[in-house]
Amino acid sequence: MGKFVIKTRTNGEFQFNLKAGNGEVILTSEGYTTKAACENGIESVKKNSVEDKRFDRLESKNGKQYFNLKATNGQIIGTSEMYESKAGRDNGIESVKKNAPIATTDDQTA
Repeated sequence: MGKFVIKTRTNGEFQFNLKAGNGEVILTSEGYTTKAACENGIESVKKNSVEDKRFDRLESKNGKQYFNLKATNGQIIGTSEMYESKAGRDNGIESVKKNAPIATTDDQTA
């Protein structure tokens, strides 16, 4: 089962990573100024990850594939790693859809 891991960045902001059952990071958040905002971001990922239309499938300047997960207001709530292929990226999206709604939260900021 996947899990959200909350950590504190070196600049004091809070960030979460969604990890698949194998421990691989499949989605990373932006930085949040408060832990409460970070936790709200996690809830937004859980809610929006079930809708395929919330995923933007993109290609970087160097040709690598990645995706953003957006909230209903269009704000990016998570970004994937870079993938070598569209198939890899699409597998990453499927992993987020499968893991996010039922993922536990591991708060490593305490």
